[in-house]
Amino acid sequence: MKRRTLILAVTFGSGALAAGCTNRNPDSTHLPKKASPDERQRTIAALRSPKRQRPVVAVLGDNRGSETTDLLVPYAVLKRSLLAEVTLVAPEAGAIQLMPALRVEPQATIAEFEKACPNGADYVIVPAFHHDEAEGPILDWIKSQASGGATIVGICAGAKVLGRAGLLDGRKATSHWYDVNALRRAYPTMNWVRDRRYVVDRGVVTTTGVTASLPVSLALVEAIGGKRRSEQPAAELGVDSYEVDHSSEAFGLTANWLVQAASNSLAIWSHETIGLPVSSGIDEIALAFAADAWSRTYRSMAVMTVSFPVVTTREGLSLLVDVAPGDPSIDFIRPASATRRPAQRLDDTLAEIAAQYGDRTAAFVALQLEYAWPADSGSALSALP
Repeated sequence: MKRRTLILAVTFGSGALAAGCTNRNPDSTHLPKKASPDERQRTIAALRSPKRQRPVVAVLGDNRGSETTDLLVPYAVLKRSLLAEVTLVAPEAGAIQLMPALRVEPQATIAEFEKACPNGADYVIVPAFHHDEAEGPILDWIKSQASGGATIVGICAGAKVLGRAGLLDGRKATSHWYDVNALRRAYPTMNWVRDRRYVVDRGVVTTTGVTASLPVSLALVEAIGGKRRSEQPAAELGVDSYEVDHSSEAFGLTANWLVQAASNSLAIWSHETIGLPVSSGIDEIALAFAADAWSRTYRSMAVMTVSFPVVTTREGLSLLVDVAPGDPSIDFIRPASATRRPAQRLDDTLAEIAAQYGDRTAAFVALQLEYAWPADSGSALSALP
């Protein structure tokens, strides 16, 4: 998990505390804290695909490492909307290693997708990847799809991939709070937009941290099918709002957070493996939130447990199972609540983490996910002095 490694490097490196803490580059856009109805309408309009009435969506994974929630949530939301043809694509046919947890089989290679859809995709969803090469088949394909008229959506640090593909130059954009400064140094003509969960500029969409995957996916559903078609899945998922509003100043790395990361990482005697029971038809969104959160405590790692080697999810993805039930490596099992909606699984998991490791660790997980927790705090920073 690259960002975890970097945070630990900052924690134990001398004089590096300021890295990622603040954003001082003056070339940024300050908008009103709350988007106006006109701004909202323009944003949704800019998300609409000019190519097909029923769009083709390619969710792009890197077999070597793709962020769990960034990939699974857009796939699941767009698939269950029934408004688009959605395919999980990867450079190679082998499994996609999701980070920080889970593995999934792609539904097509890039070559197979191009053969089936010679006119290209309407949307390409790009999660955060865990390899940063400056060239290669992934970047070539993103560039090709963009030149063919596809809207390219960078989820979280997927903006870094878009930057290497040349799609941030001269555009308004955002990203995970940890990566904004580095992006602004690497792409000085990029204009960072504060206080917006997702930003659209001439066929390129970028979002803030991991949990922005859900609101931007619902915004895409609205852009494709209208607000009535987006309200139904939002209600089914347990999402009260998917508006663009965000508080950028609520998220940042401080000395207290670095101490928390170091404390949890060094407590090697209490690191645990969390078993997440799965079965056929499991909801991808609920699973992603639980696996992602439990694997960001710096004290635990989530694994799927089931007796079969492959499990098919609610929307048809094939997940490769980590361990069988009863495996001695599992320290405890965390079954999902059957009565809660998928989007509420994150709050449930953060509450479980708080009970297991304390409020400070739960808030640190929320910070990494760029999620305001507790919900009424407006910030993941409130749990630390």
